[in-house]
Amino acid sequence: MKILVTGTAGFIGFHLAKQLLERGDEVIGLDNINEYYDVNLKYGRLEELGIDKNEIVDGILIASKRYPRHKFIKLDLSDQKKMELLLKNSELDAICHLAAQAGVRYSIENPHCYIESNIKGFINILEGCRQSDIKNLSYASSSSVYGLNKAQQFKTSDHTDHPVSLYAATKKSNEMMAHAYSHLYKIQTTGLRFFTVYGPWGRPDMAPMLFTDAILNDRPIKVFNYGEMGRDFTYIDDIVNGLIKVIDNPAKTNTDWDARKPTPESSLATYKIYNIGNNAPISLMDFIKEIENVLGKEAEKELLPMQDGDVKSTNADISDLVTDLKYKPYTNLDHGIKEFITWYKCFYKIA
Repeated sequence: MKILVTGTAGFIGFHLAKQLLERGDEVIGLDNINEYYDVNLKYGRLEELGIDKNEIVDGILIASKRYPRHKFIKLDLSDQKKMELLLKNSELDAICHLAAQAGVRYSIENPHCYIESNIKGFINILEGCRQSDIKNLSYASSSSVYGLNKAQQFKTSDHTDHPVSLYAATKKSNEMMAHAYSHLYKIQTTGLRFFTVYGPWGRPDMAPMLFTDAILNDRPIKVFNYGEMGRDFTYIDDIVNGLIKVIDNPAKTNTDWDARKPTPESSLATYKIYNIGNNAPISLMDFIKEIENVLGKEAEKELLPMQDGDVKSTNADISDLVTDLKYKPYTNLDHGIKEFITWYKCFYKIA
């Protein structure tokens, strides 16, 4: 299969591209390598995929030095003409669209970035699928779409009409845009609502990296809502396994769907939404304690109130993904944190 993976300099996109290449797929990787966080980490991921940063030129496909079936292009999703040209000339079987402007809190400070990347960029992907007759599209949504929903377990059958950040609103918009294109053009679209993902090569703006860096450098860690928070922390390998199942099994029409009693997770169109998580929420304080145990060092904690745009708890109902695609996360927290810390010390050269 020939697959375009957007966001291959990013955390999840890098891991997905690597796994696809190692099973024998042909992968075109795309990323704009923006400066939302340390580009050295992004270049490090690309180097693992055999992409020499000194050879990267905007808009030009370059070949991997490690994987014969891999090419990479530095390109901004919002560049309509260049995206059209890439997709028309690539003869793709599928697209897995993971590139986006991430970050709930950053969206409060820089809203226009999210419209450019997450809305304009996504319509360019959808239009590229239409014009190039690419029928298999999977894409990243987010657990953030649940917003003010206070359910103990988030279900894809829940309505998601009350986002609490612009980031969440853009991801909800992506789901609606995908449905329109599934309905109009029979594109098979599958949206994955990611819950909190962690592991080697993770993002430095997320809790595992922030906590580990602070603890090792004797700085207090910021613990919001005074520690009364929970997250469905999911190890990166489990996420990638789910993504590959979705790529291999594109969305189908739900023949049991009733337009008189519509549910939002599927449709008469070739459209599907899944939660992808661990289905086992972990308290924030327990997560911190596991990092302390592996580092052998206790964190100094600065207890703070809840931040704007944040939610107290996330808990994924993944029953649809389990039933439809036999998905099963298997990585426990102890193993996941050990793997993350081992990578962290190696990458940042910490004895």
